[in-house]
Amino acid sequence: MRRAAFGLGLAVAALVALLLVRAAGLRTRQVKPPAAHPIAVDSFAAAERLAEAIRVPTISREDGPAPDSLFARLHATLARAFPRVHRQLRRETVGSSLLFTWPGTDPSLPAILLTGHLDVVPIDSASEARWTHPPFGGVIADGFVWGRGALDDKGSVLAILEAVEVLLAEGFAPAHTILLAFGHDEEISGREGAKRLAALIAARGTRVDWVLDEGGTITSGIVPGIAAPVAVVGIAEKGYLNLELIASDPGGHSSTPPAHTAIGRLARAIRRIEDRPFPARVAGATGALLAYAAPEMSLPLRLAMANLWLFEGPVLARFAGDPRSAAAVRTTAAVTIVSGGTKANVLPTEARAIVNFRTLPGDSAATVVSAVRRAVDDSAVMVRALPDPIEASPVSSPESTGYRAVATTIRQVYPGTVVAPYLVIGATDARYYVGLTPTVLRFAPGLETADSPPRIHGTDERVGLSEHAHAIRFYAQLIRNATR
Repeated sequence: MRRAAFGLGLAVAALVALLLVRAAGLRTRQVKPPAAHPIAVDSFAAAERLAEAIRVPTISREDGPAPDSLFARLHATLARAFPRVHRQLRRETVGSSLLFTWPGTDPSLPAILLTGHLDVVPIDSASEARWTHPPFGGVIADGFVWGRGALDDKGSVLAILEAVEVLLAEGFAPAHTILLAFGHDEEISGREGAKRLAALIAARGTRVDWVLDEGGTITSGIVPGIAAPVAVVGIAEKGYLNLELIASDPGGHSSTPPAHTAIGRLARAIRRIEDRPFPARVAGATGALLAYAAPEMSLPLRLAMANLWLFEGPVLARFAGDPRSAAAVRTTAAVTIVSGGTKANVLPTEARAIVNFRTLPGDSAATVVSAVRRAVDDSAVMVRALPDPIEASPVSSPESTGYRAVATTIRQVYPGTVVAPYLVIGATDARYYVGLTPTVLRFAPGLETADSPPRIHGTDERVGLSEHAHAIRFYAQLIRNATR
């Protein structure tokens, strides 16, 4: 017995030693940047220009984007605000979208594409009264620019244009051609905006090195085990699929109901979907996030991340325990619309539900449909995919020149920030540019904390004057880093 206990003790000690050695062996993947180029920004003047753009309500609604006349007004606003950009770059209007071309000094080099969108989401009528300032007032107060689009995404578009305007004033000439592509309907799928812009660039045979769109941001207090701010750069985004469930029944009078009405069958089908979530896994962009974040974590978490062969189960359980992080490790399902029945004493002949799926890279629309049909397992409930699903994007390499340029710039402009790749949960215009280059990245400067209210698409959307000035410095430094 003693010999067995001694042997077990040795085995446990060896295992602990192995775990600690693997944790200690993790090496930082953070780039060591050179000093940033000093960039002077008049933060209040830049805020005024952003505020003027916010005052043009380019709202995309479910039935379509804002009228062309509103986008023409916004285009004219930008032309007044950025005279050098409009004088020295070639500007093209594609529908209501904009494409700027800044020719590089070396035509043999591939272009770099910076993109954003000009449209914004509507204001919920029930929440409008709760706004501190009118959502399209473009008010500058208390150190912020207030209004719809300050963060999503006019703030980024204006910061890019500000950066180019500053560089032109300095006489900077990029070696690579710089393309600025600003779609007008991202909030309702981007099919008339970014999709057409990408097709135009492809049709011209333009070689693109890498693309940067919105997506990730700088977080504080969100990534566990890391006290420093963490900038997350999207290297992939989830897919999008809507499934329709239709339960049918002969109907009749409610006084003689069957065991399960159409609504009951539908409810059972929904419950089966919710009770059978897609399997969680650490892979792709989420695996890259852990690889880049782990060396910067405190010891207990670093030990777990360095030994996923042993701790993958608990790590996945922790991810799955919070809806915000669960979405990073599995394909998700959300029942968003349910309808059925017309009168209290009439059995419905049909009940219908829409289930929205966000697919993890590696899953597809076809695999989701197949899995849902197996889960529902009811011949009286039809399962069909609604038109225009969006497949999950390919995963870009965090070893690419584009990722390294973005990571270097973040660490120059935001010293001490940890940079890590990650999976973008929502959908962006970036998906339309994946055919141009293997490197499509998603990051826009900004700060999100664990207790931040949901200002993107929410009430009191705003951006700080200093935050906007830093975004301008980020894009100016990025262009310098990427095109010298």
